[in-house]
Amino acid sequence: MQIPRISRTIPFGYVQNEHDPDILDPVFLELEALDLARQYVKEYSYREVARWLSDKTGRSISHVGLRKRVNTERKRKNKATAYRNWLATYKKALEKLEELEIKHTGSKEKGSSEEESRATA
Repeated sequence: MQIPRISRTIPFGYVQNEHDPDILDPVFLELEALDLARQYVKEYSYREVARWLSDKTGRSISHVGLRKRVNTERKRKNKATAYRNWLATYKKALEKLEELEIKHTGSKEKGSSEEESRATA
């Protein structure tokens, strides 16, 4: 999937689009090798994995650049997971709130009549 270019440097796994310099096109060979590299980092050093990645793809990446990329993706994944968990928690809370409002028959009607009076005023 194409991504917008937001910085001066082009990230590993992408190249600049021929027609639009603000769009980056994926390089599937590099992205697949990067996925393997993430797994290899668990067993080998960043230097060794970066050297292997550079040899496999023909595009150089430093061990520092590889570490930044892995850490950034890990943070994004953790943040996305936290947001999904919050969303599930808030959905449950909203469902419980709606159940309580239905049980208290007057509260739902009272709230709707107040809203109607505000809308007409």
